[in-house]
Amino acid sequence: MHIVKRRGWEIAESQVTAEHLVVNRRSVLSGAAGLGTIGLGMMAAGGSALAQGASPAAASPGAVARNPKFEAGRALTDEKFATTYNNYYEFGESKNVWREAQKLKQRPWAIQIDGMVKQARTIDIDDLLKQVQVEERVYRHRCVEAWAMTVPWMGFPLSQLVALAEPLSAAKYLVFETAQDKATMKGLASPFYSWPYVEGLAIDEAMNDLAFLSTGLYGKPLQGQNGGPIRLTVPWKYGFKGAKSLARITFTDKRPKTFWEGLQSREYGFWANVNPAVSHPRWSQSRERLLGDDEMVPTQIYNGYGDFVAGLYTDRKSEKLFM
Repeated sequence: MHIVKRRGWEIAESQVTAEHLVVNRRSVLSGAAGLGTIGLGMMAAGGSALAQGASPAAASPGAVARNPKFEAGRALTDEKFATTYNNYYEFGESKNVWREAQKLKQRPWAIQIDGMVKQARTIDIDDLLKQVQVEERVYRHRCVEAWAMTVPWMGFPLSQLVALAEPLSAAKYLVFETAQDKATMKGLASPFYSWPYVEGLAIDEAMNDLAFLSTGLYGKPLQGQNGGPIRLTVPWKYGFKGAKSLARITFTDKRPKTFWEGLQSREYGFWANVNPAVSHPRWSQSRERLLGDDEMVPTQIYNGYGDFVAGLYTDRKSEKLFM
């Protein structure tokens, strides 16, 4: 007999409240404007083209199965909140940038893969989606600004892209650079930010089961304000690690200086793992506000995903892991 042993933070999928039954109200987070992000940044990579269209995989949600391994332990956030309360500084510093962000054209879209790989190349997103296994995962999302949501992403494990890239054995890190479209992204003109937006993961983090490249949300193609057409999703880390609208992925043996780390290294580090016991220099991380109903709940170490990822950091305890 097969016995399923659930982790402490898991509940059965049947217990998750349906999206349309969640009645919420919108609220505004006070505090440090201009800092923290669900996943930002933009860089135009060579070969990237921007025009409208939708991913065949993401456009057929009925064919995409939800992976039951990743129960979130919370009711889904109502779609209207997750898609209209967004950090995307390329479009402005307000949370209400969703209309502007939807102007970012989604097709054609290509991703440059280079650095320490067997062969550098640029791949069209729809060609990429034909070579991976698309699924749906319900993940918690925790912003460094102390708000949170629980959403159903569609996409594929980052490890599948790593396998396709065929990195050299000396590669230790992945660097994610995101698109810059000056025609739609008025925030690129801001002198405060040092574009392009750059994020990074160690290669063992990238190969972890949780690391995900998202191409859809709520059974639909991923919209611009949420990082469409493709974004990084790493739910055990603060949301600014989830770089949006990816245009380039580089394999390297040197740890990159990431976007927010370059701006405010005292407040935003490379690892950025969620930890309630490690406060941001300007606010506590012990609790988080759920989008929609404003309920304040305790923050969990690694955002509740410690069983998946804590082992990644056993030999990195001398690092600044949690901010």
